[in-house]
Amino acid sequence: MSSSIENIEKVLGAKRFGDRSAQIDWILTDSRSLCFPEETLFFALKTKRNDGHKYLPELYERGVRNFVVGELPADMKSFQDANFLQLANPLKGLQKLAEKHREQFQIPVIGITGSNGKTIVKEWLYQLLSPDRVVTRSPRSYNSQIGVPLSVWLMNERTELAIFEAGISEMGEMEALQTIIKPTVGILTNIGGAHQENFFSLQDKCMEKLTLFKDCDVIIYDGDNELISSCVAKSLFTSREIAWSKKDNERPLFIESIQKGAHATTIKYRYLGMPNEFSIPFIDDASIENSLHCLAVALYMMVSPEQITERMARLEQIAMRLEVKEGKNGCVLINDSYNSDLASLDIALDFMSRRSDDKGKKRTLILSDMLETGQSGKLLYRQVAELVHSRGVEKIIGVGEEIRTAAARFEIEKYFFRTTEELLESDLLAGLRNEVILVKGSRAFHFDRISDRLELKVHETILEINLNALVDNLNYYRSKLKPETKMVCMVKASAYGAGSYEIAKTLQDHRVDYLAVAVADEGSDLRKAGITCSIMIMNPELTAFKTMFDYKLEPEVYSFHLLNELIKAAEKEGVTNFPIHIKLDTGMHRLGFAPEEIPELIDRLKKQTAVIPRSVFSHLVGSDGAQFDSFTRRQIEMFEAASECLQEAFQHKILRHICNTAGIERYPGAQFDMVRLGIGLYGIDPFTNQIIHNVSTLKTTILQIHEVPKEETVGYSRKGHLERDSRIAAIPIGYADGLNRRLGNGHAYCLVNGQKAPYVGNICMDVCMIDVTDIDCKEGDKTIIFGDDLPVTVLSEILETIPYEILTSVSNRVKRVYYQN
Repeated sequence: MSSSIENIEKVLGAKRFGDRSAQIDWILTDSRSLCFPEETLFFALKTKRNDGHKYLPELYERGVRNFVVGELPADMKSFQDANFLQLANPLKGLQKLAEKHREQFQIPVIGITGSNGKTIVKEWLYQLLSPDRVVTRSPRSYNSQIGVPLSVWLMNERTELAIFEAGISEMGEMEALQTIIKPTVGILTNIGGAHQENFFSLQDKCMEKLTLFKDCDVIIYDGDNELISSCVAKSLFTSREIAWSKKDNERPLFIESIQKGAHATTIKYRYLGMPNEFSIPFIDDASIENSLHCLAVALYMMVSPEQITERMARLEQIAMRLEVKEGKNGCVLINDSYNSDLASLDIALDFMSRRSDDKGKKRTLILSDMLETGQSGKLLYRQVAELVHSRGVEKIIGVGEEIRTAAARFEIEKYFFRTTEELLESDLLAGLRNEVILVKGSRAFHFDRISDRLELKVHETILEINLNALVDNLNYYRSKLKPETKMVCMVKASAYGAGSYEIAKTLQDHRVDYLAVAVADEGSDLRKAGITCSIMIMNPELTAFKTMFDYKLEPEVYSFHLLNELIKAAEKEGVTNFPIHIKLDTGMHRLGFAPEEIPELIDRLKKQTAVIPRSVFSHLVGSDGAQFDSFTRRQIEMFEAASECLQEAFQHKILRHICNTAGIERYPGAQFDMVRLGIGLYGIDPFTNQIIHNVSTLKTTILQIHEVPKEETVGYSRKGHLERDSRIAAIPIGYADGLNRRLGNGHAYCLVNGQKAPYVGNICMDVCMIDVTDIDCKEGDKTIIFGDDLPVTVLSEILETIPYEILTSVSNRVKRVYYQN
């Protein structure tokens, strides 16, 4: 929808400088995303990291003539024929503009908030409801104070239903989003530990999120969640509630049973007394919970049970990120299977245009028909063509009857096909050279086959690190802490094999209080790489004191010898009040001061000014084993007494910490001032040996497949004796990569196309062999050593060791690849 600059001036109550007439179609807050300068209104926003006013000259040079600013440019003469709308707070102006825009629509608007699952629920609702209605929804995860108004601005005269996410990170933010979205249907997905540092309690966070729903007609939530139910009751809403339940059969929406199969889940439910069921092609708990929220909305929106069953079965996984892969013939492949509509196309084209490392490569778009947009083909593909031209696309390959009929609108190199099969059968894809290729297709066109054809199949072994899963694990354990409890995160041993810098950077971004490494060199490497948060050295070396002083690395101190040497070195360097961490031995009997040495330790510390105790801590010996509970309780009691004695001797606050990962889970009363998160950060619960959120996936590819007759042997020392005619695949991973030799000779297996492939014969230094006789596979297919479907704990149990050893054994020569939504 278009609005005149005069109308926007009136809505904002802004002071206007300039008298140029203009119609505004596009709202811009990021100068890099400029597409249609003549119809764009740029809001110069100030954030903690940037100031939009810096980009005014550049945007003016690129054709923008309409700006909302907090401060006018110093040289107004350089901005002839431009309009400036001056406001005290341009962000508030952006939000007010979106609020007035929203008031034009008397349609159902779904508002979604919660700690997790917002985007999945939004996209699944789109899949369930868009066949019957024209839906406008938040692009990707546009749910912030800036993202929400940009999303609401997308509503237009064709919109029949809108779905918007709302995310907050601190108290007081949701009220502004509520006035913009004004949802008629509210969904609270769940409450977890994300951004918990800015809330006093989970209850405070829940109450803040519920602010979004104060004027809703209906609120949907998990009625079995006591925290959410309690907060809803305290909110005194007058709206209808659909609090679905798996326990209370008196609820309007009662979930009778949930049956997980190998690849799908069947859910039986009763709504207003009527029984029905549906299946979803997922088995994880998060997907099940998300589907129940969607079920409640669909029922409220009067989608028939038959349609719900049909559409639930066709729900597709949501790709939460743009995947960039190496393509054949020097190409770069951008695979975006997220959605195929105008808004997501704009985002994907913007992403392609920003790739600075691909300069000199032709920009190519492979695009299918856009289905179920509610727009006429004539208007839709005129807008698509405008986007394509403005983003500098030089070649388009269109697939589908509708886009094919609009071919004349694309004034660039172009090729059009009726079907995906027709494109695949042509020679066009094989001829692509040195191009950045964006693959963007509606689900019905199965563009995954195109991506597979274009992707370069590299024979390499990689360790994929899911940074989102890492953050999920961090927040999982944070949710178990009191708001004031601090956290130390262990990144020693190259972050348990995951790669120390990338992990440290992610943890620093999520405001952990301390990082902990083993030795000073690990800490100095992090400092050199730009890590600024506090770093603790768990095993300080006497030769590394200078490094610790220079890079502000805080050592643990466990003996009088180490303490005396550290004081001597600090005094020599002129260092005073250097923070140290006092380690107590309460039963590990590895390192640490004995509790009875505390008086002597206090005396030594008080007679110098070089170092100062920042924290005092101890190690739990068996917090992950119920059989050691009595010993653990004695450790906690010993630590509490000894640490109190140390604290009483000093006026400043000394942090106390004893809980490790298992301790956080099992001994919430022993949180003291701080906890140390180790293996749990990387997705493993040490008490249950189960995976929380998998972080690391070790994968490789099949190099070669041999047909080997029975009675032959495979590998060194002829250890792999075949008892049948077999297909033996060689994969490029061996004990030099961290694959333990004891897994060979059938003791363990990897996964090929989801099926178990046992190791055959001895594992070699760089290669091993697997039996794929019963598996439909080919050379180049992926092989999972451990990951989501083959937990690292399976291997550790086979080897009678712990997951730590498996993770930290992955060689540095294995390439690490990081993913983040």
